[in-house]
Amino acid sequence: MDYQSIFERVEAKYVITRKQYELLMNELTDRLTPDRFPHSEISSIYFDTDDFCLIRTSLDKGCYREKLRLRSYCLKDDSSEVFIEMKKKYHGVTYKRRQAVTYRQAMNYILFNKMPFDSQILKEVDYLMNKYPDLKPKVLIRYQRDSFSGIDDPSLRITFDYQIEYSTDNLTLFNRNPEKKLTDNDTIIMEVKSLNAMPLWMTSVLDKMNIFPGNFSKYARIYTNDIMKGVKLCLNNYSHPYTAERSRLKYLSSAQLHQSY
Repeated sequence: MDYQSIFERVEAKYVITRKQYELLMNELTDRLTPDRFPHSEISSIYFDTDDFCLIRTSLDKGCYREKLRLRSYCLKDDSSEVFIEMKKKYHGVTYKRRQAVTYRQAMNYILFNKMPFDSQILKEVDYLMNKYPDLKPKVLIRYQRDSFSGIDDPSLRITFDYQIEYSTDNLTLFNRNPEKKLTDNDTIIMEVKSLNAMPLWMTSVLDKMNIFPGNFSKYARIYTNDIMKGVKLCLNNYSHPYTAERSRLKYLSSAQLHQSY
């Protein structure tokens, strides 16, 4: 198993400009080193219920939140490695558990409930799928990521996400050209991930540059800016079955797309 499957950490996000990014990297030259995978093109499919229970709970800022997604860092074909991931946040601490499978195995499991093999993490995923029996693919998010780790503290990880695009219709990881942009070319989402509190030197640099935490969840932003607007529009037109029916049609479309599995 050549990957980390369990994470427990504190995360903080910041919305910065490209100019701030350049100035920040000049400040952190002696503190950071490129990560094992310094650049990635990430694609993720987020799953939710017909009434978007998971993302609504997250937006309510409760003490406990959970997400389920399928993520790829380099998808070439059906045999490429992808990750089925669960993210949970409890009282400010993020817990992530992920299982590596092939894309074919992932689609067989997610769409047709064919467990690829037995593992503790897949059992936990299965529990979540049974807890929310109407979980379905809802959003595809694709973006570029640059990753760094601390020189003195390798557990410190800082990532920069940009060129964030998404789709609410073509929900396959092979969709390399999502139809919609979430951010403009000048916006970068920085995330600082640490085992405990952020190092004082990092806090000092951010304060010096007037960079402050910003609440930015890609899926949550898409839900509030796009999906909810569509739901409200249809409700205003008295199309109350909109949410469930639209989700069902998308899910069936996705299943047909992978029916060869």
